[in-house]
Amino acid sequence: MQVLEYNVSGGKCNRGMTVLASFRELVGPELQKDGNLQRALAVGWCVELLQAFFLVSDDIMDNSVTRRGQPCWYKTVSPYMMGAGIGLDAINDAFLLEASIYRVLRKYCRRQPYYLNLLELFLETSYQTELGQALDLITAQPGKVDLERYTESRYKSIVKYKTAFYSFYLPVAAAMYMAGINGEEDHRNAKTILLEMGEFFQIQDDYLDCYGDPSVTGKIGTDIQDNKCGWLVVEALKRVSPEQRAILQDNYGQHDEDKVQRVKQLYEELALSAVYTLYEEESFQRLQTLISQHAHSLSKEIFLGLARKIYKRQK
Repeated sequence: MQVLEYNVSGGKCNRGMTVLASFRELVGPELQKDGNLQRALAVGWCVELLQAFFLVSDDIMDNSVTRRGQPCWYKTVSPYMMGAGIGLDAINDAFLLEASIYRVLRKYCRRQPYYLNLLELFLETSYQTELGQALDLITAQPGKVDLERYTESRYKSIVKYKTAFYSFYLPVAAAMYMAGINGEEDHRNAKTILLEMGEFFQIQDDYLDCYGDPSVTGKIGTDIQDNKCGWLVVEALKRVSPEQRAILQDNYGQHDEDKVQRVKQLYEELALSAVYTLYEEESFQRLQTLISQHAHSLSKEIFLGLARKIYKRQK
């Protein structure tokens, strides 16, 4: 129970609430009765369980310190272990979070016509996210800074698989299946919009990792120290002089605070904050264009609402 309370609650629950909001937008009032809203809420919590599974695992792999304004789960002290830290036992806790998804789906949706679609959706999304995490890990190997790997195409692949599928397509697609929308074209159109939105979201995360206020974001950024293939370093490499590239090579991916600050100073010299501000405006406009082109028979308000929610977010 403590694993659930600590890791599933306390977040913004945007992904889970998107399932409910999308379902209500897609079906009429009559189909919101007879337990259908309760089932949508249950599926929303399944999305949050998947998110918790990924975060607990990711924090271990990244050696992160805080999450949602409190110590990462593997950093906490267990009340059941004589005051010892949870440590790598958190790996099994992550597996328990993942397994809970399928128990909840079975309990609430087993007799529904969309049950198989939901099972396949969650399993496929988990696979896609784990592929993205693998690509992220092999690109950012500890102690081995290879700037040649930090390309825009590789970054986009990491973002697409690691973030966009589970953060945006999963909750909307789940609601679509629950509303009886099974057509490949409808799901393809939704995916076109939502994967672009997921890229926008991850770029915001990368920016906030460096420039965000930890008291607001709830997380101490470590992308520079962790040698991450993030948006800022990819953009920096497009703009650096040979001398600046040498500075990046010498200082990126190290836990020395002076070196971290030197990388941040280089970002300032390259005016990456202004580059990000311009990107954010252009991306928001591009999302609106995609929505007008691809929403078609789906509710445009689902996509517009998501875009507005993440536009200029600070956490």
